[in-house]
Amino acid sequence: MNNSVLIALTLGASIALSPVSIAGTARLSTQAIKMSSLNLSSQKWQNRVLLVFAPSVDNRDYQQQMQLFNQHQNGFTDRDLVLVQVLATDKSYANRQLIDESSAAKLRDRFGVDKDNFHVILIGKDGGVKRQDATPVQATAIFEQIDAMPMRQQEIQQRGRK
Repeated sequence: MNNSVLIALTLGASIALSPVSIAGTARLSTQAIKMSSLNLSSQKWQNRVLLVFAPSVDNRDYQQQMQLFNQHQNGFTDRDLVLVQVLATDKSYANRQLIDESSAAKLRDRFGVDKDNFHVILIGKDGGVKRQDATPVQATAIFEQIDAMPMRQQEIQQRGRK
């Protein structure tokens, strides 16, 4: 693969996975939705990633978790936080962009989350696991933890100067 193709693919992935609100304001086109692969390493040093694993959209914990997050859309954007929903029997998404089943399976394997389990995992910009929860968690608790991180403190200072 030549460098220009590789650069185009990398830029496309970065744009597709840039932080956006959970509810989203983008309108769906009449075109077929293209599935993307998700590579966590492409997010390193750019975005924090919040993985929500669940058996399906019908899972009670999953529904409760999404409700808790939908109340705090701006907090996700402010903290460069990408929401990745990894569902066993339904479609999986990264910031409302469909991701392929292979990527979802790799995430389950990497973090050791069984298809029948609900789990929330916060990945920092450095690629490390910062938090794990087996029950729904308040968005504010995640935000407080992120806001206490040294990298986030630097971001707040830098954005305050602009």
